[in-house]
Amino acid sequence: MATAFDNPVKQRNEKGEGTAPVVVVENVRKSFGRHTVLNGISLSVGRGETLAVLGRSGTGKSVLLRLIIGLEKPDSGSVRIHGQDIAGLALDQLGEIRKKMGFLFQHAALYDSLTVEENVAFPLQHHRGDMSKSERADCVNHLLAEVGMEGNLEKMPSDISGGMQKRVGLARALALDPEILLLDEPTAGLDPISSAEIGELILKLQRERQMASVVVTHNLHSAKTIANRLAILNEGDVVIEGTYEDLQHSEIAFVKEFLTLS
Repeated sequence: MATAFDNPVKQRNEKGEGTAPVVVVENVRKSFGRHTVLNGISLSVGRGETLAVLGRSGTGKSVLLRLIIGLEKPDSGSVRIHGQDIAGLALDQLGEIRKKMGFLFQHAALYDSLTVEENVAFPLQHHRGDMSKSERADCVNHLLAEVGMEGNLEKMPSDISGGMQKRVGLARALALDPEILLLDEPTAGLDPISSAEIGELILKLQRERQMASVVVTHNLHSAKTIANRLAILNEGDVVIEGTYEDLQHSEIAFVKEFLTLS
């Protein structure tokens, strides 16, 4: 089935006009020593769209996120954010681009010594020096309300559940009003109910904020719920990319096995 992303450098907006994708990964190769992790993959994500990247452990899913945020550099190929190749940027230029990105880590990665409120305020304190203390407090309250955590400002991360920690991590990821949201295993380690709640929350935020989102996950049920398109990685290659229906109709043996076992 053809998609709006058959051309890797152009998508279609709602009016059918050509617009450049927000994130473009083109012919990217990445190896660590003799181990090839990504073997010339190409993916792109537009505003208001969520791409889920699936695959077995060790297939390069998290490396892909690190490349997009500039924590790793590709051996060849390019990673472009709003058309700008980030590989050769100076740290200050890369820092400006990162301000447009929100990142939810696999285990939420909250600061144990800070309260929920302080965790969410952290990026604001470091990147929004123009905000007054009261403006910052209002912003934090709004962010926590968005993720259903408004009554937990003074709690420590150790005092809340894993699902609640993910919610706080999402609020922190949204603090700088990002255009791009990167999610690393957002439902990992959660019970089915909490996992479903996080999935619904991500969908709600995507509808309201219209970000370009990349979700790395091994959870097929979560992926098909929150993503417009899915890509399956195996041994460094994109085996298939498309809607969940495209994957269901695929005759590729690995895709059939992946859907059966997931």
